[in-house]
Amino acid sequence: MNKVLIATTFAILSGAAFATENPMFGVDTKNSIALNIAQSTGSHNIRKLVWFPDWEISPQTLVMLTYAQPMEILRLPSRMNISVLQNIAYESSKGLSFIGVGASWDIALVQYHGFYLGIGIGPYYRDNHDRWVSSRFMFGEKVFLGKNITDRWHGELFTIHFSNGDLTEINHGFNFVGIGVNYSF
Repeated sequence: MNKVLIATTFAILSGAAFATENPMFGVDTKNSIALNIAQSTGSHNIRKLVWFPDWEISPQTLVMLTYAQPMEILRLPSRMNISVLQNIAYESSKGLSFIGVGASWDIALVQYHGFYLGIGIGPYYRDNHDRWVSSRFMFGEKVFLGKNITDRWHGELFTIHFSNGDLTEINHGFNFVGIGVNYSF
């Protein structure tokens, strides 16, 4: 088991570390703008990022507009993001709508023939608190799979979890699955 884990880790890191270009950006581009739309998969744990059987579709939609610039983290192709987001909850009795801003960092761990797989994390601040997360400050954790459509256009599938890291007693979190379109310039 340990040998498989070591081999997998080496394959992932070596594939990204020897990349000559950042797969999340076009050739000779230094900026990106993205529109992401996501559907809620319910509240509670971060496991919902990748554990599909736990998804519970909840009446909430997340719209996020992101500006990004390329960078490297531990020699891996990465991007630094600044985002504005709006969560719209359709049942007014839930009181879960919010507007937020945040900064995050995404790392492309694997890239292969125009596809890339990565993770991201960053802090976010929102305009209110509610019964799922009783603070305005949250962290966002993300897993994404992207595809270069053209040199400047990229599509992504992602899951994202927002919570406050148990800084307050109430921290059920928000989970979403969605799609994004990125344009590099």
